[in-house]
Amino acid sequence: MCGIVGYTGNLNAIRVGLEALKRLEYRGYDSSGVAYLDKEKNIQVIKSQGKIRKLEEKIDKINPYSNTAIFHTRWATHGEPSDINAHPHIDCKKILALVHNGIIENYREIKENLKDNHKFISKTDTEVLAHFLEENLNKEKLETKNILKALKLLVESVKGSYALNIIFKDLDKTIFFARKDSPLCIGIGEDENFLASDVTAFLPYTKKVIFLDDFEIGYLTPQKIYIYHVKTGKEFLLESGKIIKNTLNKKIENIPWDVSQAQKGGFKHFMLKEIFEQPKALEDTFLGQKEVLENLVERLKLPSLIVFSACGTSYHASLIGKIYLEKFSNLPCICEYASELRYSKFPYPKDALFIFISQSGETADTLAALREAKKRGFKTLAITNVLGSTISREADYVLYTYAGPEISVASTKAFSTQVLSLYSLAYYLGKKNGLNLNYKSHFSKVFTLIEKLRNFLENSENLKNIQEISKWLASFKNTLYIGRYYNYPLALEGALKLKEISYIHAEGYAAGEMKHGPIALIDENFPVIALATKDSYLEKLKGNIEEIKARKGKVVILSDEENLKSYGDFFIKVDYLEDLTCLLNILPLQLLAYYTADFLGYDVDQPRNLAKSVTVE
Repeated sequence: MCGIVGYTGNLNAIRVGLEALKRLEYRGYDSSGVAYLDKEKNIQVIKSQGKIRKLEEKIDKINPYSNTAIFHTRWATHGEPSDINAHPHIDCKKILALVHNGIIENYREIKENLKDNHKFISKTDTEVLAHFLEENLNKEKLETKNILKALKLLVESVKGSYALNIIFKDLDKTIFFARKDSPLCIGIGEDENFLASDVTAFLPYTKKVIFLDDFEIGYLTPQKIYIYHVKTGKEFLLESGKIIKNTLNKKIENIPWDVSQAQKGGFKHFMLKEIFEQPKALEDTFLGQKEVLENLVERLKLPSLIVFSACGTSYHASLIGKIYLEKFSNLPCICEYASELRYSKFPYPKDALFIFISQSGETADTLAALREAKKRGFKTLAITNVLGSTISREADYVLYTYAGPEISVASTKAFSTQVLSLYSLAYYLGKKNGLNLNYKSHFSKVFTLIEKLRNFLENSENLKNIQEISKWLASFKNTLYIGRYYNYPLALEGALKLKEISYIHAEGYAAGEMKHGPIALIDENFPVIALATKDSYLEKLKGNIEEIKARKGKVVILSDEENLKSYGDFFIKVDYLEDLTCLLNILPLQLLAYYTADFLGYDVDQPRNLAKSVTVE
């Protein structure tokens, strides 16, 4: 959940790191902090509750300079948001400072063992790690070999998840690290190096990156990167741009993202920018996957069952994927929340294929479910947006989306590119399964889809209409979204978007289930968003709308059928494109949520209590 940054080089680490941290604020924003080495090589710490701008104000007052610093932006787990609980944390003697993303499960036990000799200040689980290292370095000289020995002991003793950046008194231009179950990567620069939770932190400086794996520890200086795997004893050493040792088989990846993709580009919020980027993201994904999909499906053995597993928005994408794969590849599918599947007994046929979907590729529950599936011998396929992410490295097969960096907490273009990926996968699997599909005809619809999306976004009347509906919607406390077939997962996703960023209670429901409970809630104060695009279920959905109106319910109708205008209080016109209509429908739902939250004056990109990547259970 949290964002961490480390920098060592010839520039002012305070200013470089602060800007990098701002690019990670979507990962956590209830407090932030920095630790750095001053001119005497002593550790100094500045922390602040609230947004990063509060930390920046404190930094501006003293304007410190250092070549080595570590930063943190927090999403609270243990201990309420406060200056004291903010990271970095230090030990009793101030010989070290560290920042942490993750959860230490046995911190109480560690704390109990250390309490007689150490004074604890915060309520966090993280602080015990600083005292643990202090305890194990107490009689040792602060040298690299001794610190690595203490870090190895930490990895062997600590239970839970962690990505750690650590600096030590007197050790100038050196940052140590450790990683397990929380993302951490190294950015390789010229006479400077970075550590961060996400590559977006250091994109303006370098696109060269090494992704760290579980149980890896090490350190970096401006000219050197050393990585050691605690379980295997294998090593990696890069010095002055040359790989000296690599028994770990580490790869230096080149990130294809452009710096401008991680900036707002004139839009008020990242979410609005990312909604408008969807036509380009879909085009890049479709073209970028073509050859990959052909090779992937050729290698895959057709399974007797496909099990989708994901969380949140990615789970909603999998529900649409289930429809696609059953329709176009004739393969039975089920969808499971990763947070539930990870505890399952996995009673599936041995040849089942598990498809795990995660924008970040670091979602804790999805990763845990993938590992359980692999442990039981199942084949796994990951669909993710982040090159080199943990899920992409651990799955048997990987299919990347090409959405570019998604900064807003509320996912938009990641969802669309996931759905399109599943549409394409369904066709390739159908072809392998011997179904008579008109490949060229169906895939030409993708470019029609992209054109229709662009047209919708360029039509000012469409945007004005949605803005007016949003102002009306903002006055209610509850909302119901209904749909059938493809539109049922969209109802779930539309409701999720609204509740995430506007804090209006919203519920997505299968329209056929209306009479099994939700209709009891309908009155003039409970508006309904009805997804009523043309399909074989439209007449039944019209019946649902009539039932709502009979109970004085207010209805917003999203449809390609002009004659449905008279059925509702508001009408959003969309185009129809057969099986890809769902990707046309999602656009106004995302805009509806965005404009409602913006009208209410909320922080759209960083909604309360949420963070972009859920890297802890």
